[in-house]
Amino acid sequence: MSNMPKKTDVILIGAGIMSATLGALLKALAPEWEIKVFEKLAKAGEESSNEWNNAGTGHAALCELNYTSQKPDGSIDVSKAIKINEQFQLSLQFWSYLVKSNLIRNPKDFIMPIPHMSLVQGEKNVAFLKKRFEALTTYHQFQGMEFSDDPKQLKEWIPLVMEGRQSKEPIAATRIDSGTDVNFGALTRMLFEHLKNKNVEVNYKHRVENIKRAGDRLWEVKVRNLESGKVERHTARFVFIGGGGGSLPLLQKTGIPESKRIGGFPVSGLFMVCNNQEVVEQHHAKVYGKAKVGAPPMSVPHLDTRYIDNKKTLLFGPFAGFSPKFLKTGSYFDLIGSIKPNNILTMLAAGVKEMALTKYLIQQLLLSNEQRMQELREFIPNARSEDWNIIVAGQRVQVIKDTETGGKGTLQFGTEVVSSADGSIAALLGASPGASTAVHAMLEVLQKCFPQQMKEWEPKIKEMIPSYGISLVDNPKLLQEIRTETSQTLGLSKKIPVFS
Repeated sequence: MSNMPKKTDVILIGAGIMSATLGALLKALAPEWEIKVFEKLAKAGEESSNEWNNAGTGHAALCELNYTSQKPDGSIDVSKAIKINEQFQLSLQFWSYLVKSNLIRNPKDFIMPIPHMSLVQGEKNVAFLKKRFEALTTYHQFQGMEFSDDPKQLKEWIPLVMEGRQSKEPIAATRIDSGTDVNFGALTRMLFEHLKNKNVEVNYKHRVENIKRAGDRLWEVKVRNLESGKVERHTARFVFIGGGGGSLPLLQKTGIPESKRIGGFPVSGLFMVCNNQEVVEQHHAKVYGKAKVGAPPMSVPHLDTRYIDNKKTLLFGPFAGFSPKFLKTGSYFDLIGSIKPNNILTMLAAGVKEMALTKYLIQQLLLSNEQRMQELREFIPNARSEDWNIIVAGQRVQVIKDTETGGKGTLQFGTEVVSSADGSIAALLGASPGASTAVHAMLEVLQKCFPQQMKEWEPKIKEMIPSYGISLVDNPKLLQEIRTETSQTLGLSKKIPVFS
């Protein structure tokens, strides 16, 4: 073990989309800062960011029904959908800036236009979808969305889904052409190529084993080279923990007060992938349904057209399950190891509250292939077992913490930044919308951790992200300009509605 720690300005732990985004932002804002990245796997974007581990929907709340809840009076709360849509617009702007600046190339290698659709069955669900459509389309972000409960129209939109459908139940869908499919694995790899060109030191097969204070606003990180076994110590003024599900155990090692009374609930997933290209070509949309009662929001069933390695593919899922691992490449002891004296009551309270969820996950885990095919046939009535294979998707760790509204041991569904009071260390926890809102999350890290520099950095941030600090709800003209610009630069939908 090396006795003298090696000094640097910034350490990023994990080579996923979050570290890639934060690194790209910092290199634009403070190019003189020295940045080191440590990743335990052999390549960038191999865990939660990987294209086979991530739904790649480009979450803009265009089709995800769990972002719009129905209030007791029957009206639809669209506030979360508006917020997530604005956050995704930040990502589009930053990616557009990187492409225009020739810092990353070939946007079609990571983002493609694809219609986003919501599909429901049953009188009550159809009524909900219509109300949702009417509530959303009063906002400029959702103009261009169409609603139909006419089976003939639906057959034009989604022929594969409507063919052979025998049910007499009412059926309806919304469709909007401005949706995207994002290959976050490819984007992550592009961003790390960009960072290496900017002299960022990226160390693969290096596992961070400990993080501790090394003086005022200074952190010491203990790192093991997994090939040689050699252990090194590195110090930095700022550390970001962006290790997906592995972030929580590392955050706990820091001992900061903000890491107390936080737990994690791991959820695993499976997808079905179509191996018949003739079937793949019959579908061109991301179609989201409604989550079953008791199912977590990340288990909303969806039939997705994806572009992976520039090839059109078709995925259905996810089927949720339970594994105590916090990462796909993690340990079966991750969950047990994350239980500490300061969070055991929080975790126990969550266990009592979430018995129904645990039961649901175990039921999902025990599904046979034929039972999964039956769920697929709710979307594709004529689906044949021989046309579909099962793939294991990534692990997600939902945050558990005590909240004022939910009480002790409340399961959080979302993405969360946790940082120390002095801003010298931050971690990204949680899941969906995750990667899609990486730019928003990393701007939050900058705001929390570098408040003194933000005034100096603001002009550059606005150059990269024109809507930074501005509500797009209140500025339809700016929204129009941004959508036109990002669509042109990233090669997205040319059907940009003109706002009246």
